[in-house]
Amino acid sequence: MPFPPLVEPTDTLSDAERVRTARHAALAGFGELSQRRLAASRVAVIGAGGLGSPVVLALAAAGVGELVVIDDDVVDQSNLHRQILHRHADLGAPKVDSAVRAAADLSPTTTVRAVRRRLTADNAAELLAGAHLVIDGSDTFETRGAVAAATEASGIPLVWGTLQEFDAQVTVFWSSPPPGHDAVVLHDLYPPESVGEVPTCAQVGVLGALCVQVGGLLAIEAIKLLTGIGEPLLGRVLLIDSLRARQREIPLRSSRTPAPATDAAFPSGKTGLMGETGLSGEADSASPARVPDAPVPVHVSPTLLDDSRAAGATVLDVREPRETATGTIEGARLVPLGEVLADPSALGTGPFVVVCQAGVRAERAAVALLRAGASASVLSGGMDAWQGTGHRATA
Repeated sequence: MPFPPLVEPTDTLSDAERVRTARHAALAGFGELSQRRLAASRVAVIGAGGLGSPVVLALAAAGVGELVVIDDDVVDQSNLHRQILHRHADLGAPKVDSAVRAAADLSPTTTVRAVRRRLTADNAAELLAGAHLVIDGSDTFETRGAVAAATEASGIPLVWGTLQEFDAQVTVFWSSPPPGHDAVVLHDLYPPESVGEVPTCAQVGVLGALCVQVGGLLAIEAIKLLTGIGEPLLGRVLLIDSLRARQREIPLRSSRTPAPATDAAFPSGKTGLMGETGLSGEADSASPARVPDAPVPVHVSPTLLDDSRAAGATVLDVREPRETATGTIEGARLVPLGEVLADPSALGTGPFVVVCQAGVRAERAAVALLRAGASASVLSGGMDAWQGTGHRATA
């Protein structure tokens, strides 16, 4: 069933805008009518970083009438490999200023309202007021929860994407969709009890080009919803594995709608991957969503690690050398995650207790080892949890 457009069209386009967007007008089923809907649209973008950068560029180029860009951070040199709004000349300047400049260069008819504030539960409703839809790629569950709560209360769609390392997710949440469509919200994908400690982008990295791909997908979902074309991702999650050039989708049902067990997107109640943005803190958190065919590693409590070692398990530390140089568990075997994933069978059959800083990378490594026929478990909470029990790392 098609979705009706979110926006009524403007009466007309300028001659210059018709020329600028002529290739849109040539699209079957799009035409000038959809272009006039874009011109009348107002989209709120949370973050002007890894995801917000391509979103702002794509939607400005597409001819969206107003972009409300919300970000309280400044440009740092480490942003530039993926946050394509910004230039070396912008270092130290507010990220929202880059959005204003870039949009004006692409589309003179697009207005950017720059909001240099951090979105919180207290101000979310105010900052998002009047938007036809919201695009969120923010960097913490606290921010994402505030955005989700505000969009759920207002009934407007939330276009949502997240990524870390080489993997990503994209979907659409909407608490009040048109008749004939089931409501799906953030808690249906990430129940509050499923959210644990996650590593930062600085710890595990992110492929810069993947930000461009995911930001483009977010912009496409927004355009479809605004104009009423195509099939938005409501009720579906797109999973991207960039290393293997694979995309797949899994169904996502409302927790209020019973579903067959075979439709469960994330068995065992565990999910992953909360994403890359440019909001301050760079707490870009993620791991690939566990899908039904992935083995589920056993988790070992830090207090029981010595028992596992006594039973013959080897501690396998999959952090990067710059991390293990500051200390690791005595006797641990040091193999960075990339080497484990490249050839897990080369490590032998174990048994291993895999450790990283917070647990997410260790889980990826353990899954790869299990698939290769090894015995592998995960140290719950990683080095952070182990040291939190009073243990000291050795250099």
